[in-house]
Amino acid sequence: MSSKILIIHGPNLNMLGKREPGVYGRLSLQEINERLRDHAEERKLELRTFQSNSEGAIIDAIHEAGAWADGIVINAGAYTHTSIAIRDAITAVALPTVEVHLSNVHAREAFRHKSLIAPVCLGVVAGFGWRSYLLGLEALVE
Repeated sequence: MSSKILIIHGPNLNMLGKREPGVYGRLSLQEINERLRDHAEERKLELRTFQSNSEGAIIDAIHEAGAWADGIVINAGAYTHTSIAIRDAITAVALPTVEVHLSNVHAREAFRHKSLIAPVCLGVVAGFGWRSYLLGLEALVE
């Protein structure tokens, strides 16, 4: 029953549309955010989006969400596999959180198979391109 959602885009996602389109798709981050906002508007959800290449800024955004959000959808990018600090921030705010990935991380390099944040999330959606965010948002709201 979440109605106020923070969407977090992690490192290098500002390069979507240009960065490895065969892996990450051709949509820009702005286009993905527009599609998510349109969907949220239809569902009468308040949606805020945030992108940073900085681990600390992502942690700050998670902390701030604790004061206003009902849930988080996060694509932590490479920090998924390395950041205990982001995992701890998710735990600290105790908001329902869904981890998402554009690509199927399990079909890629072995180092991408382990998520440090998945154990503190409700679930993980991966491999559906920009729709991973949409599926994660729907799972969180439902």
